Amino acid sequence: MSYSIGEVANITGITISTLRYYDREGMFPNMERSNGGIRMFSDTEIETLQIIECLKTSGLSIKDIKQFLNWCQEGDDSLQKRRDMFYERLEVVEKQMEELQKTMNTIKFKCWYYDTALAAGTEETPKNMPVEEIPEEIRKYRYKCD
Repeated sequence: MSYSIGEVANITGITISTLRYYDREGMFPNMERSNGGIRMFSDTEIETLQIIECLKTSGLSIKDIKQFLNWCQEGDDSLQKRRDMFYERLEVVEKQMEELQKTMNTIKFKCWYYDTALAAGTEETPKNMPVEEIPEEIRKYRYKCD
């Protein structure tokens, strides 16, 4: 099946200008074109786009994504490089998730803190509350920062 650039934009949520950029950068080496030169995306390009977006979200640069796609073109000779790259990405994303979890925990505590302050009509209530009176599920998120 083939798709127009507009259809691919709708399917993937990636803008047409970004799809054109990726094409100019050589990220779809086997993409076919119509007789008039119009890009004809296949399921292969859509799968490639999913990987590109995944790698971008993980923090990989366009240059490094292009390197990965070049390795894919090399076939089995680059399996180790590709595997290693994904394990590196996994480590990076796990660290990002740990940091985001810490951020979310602080936000959860602050939501409780301000809900409690508003209910009491004063910030003094949560600020001076003994730790043991803070709900147990919130206590673990406690962070000293007002």
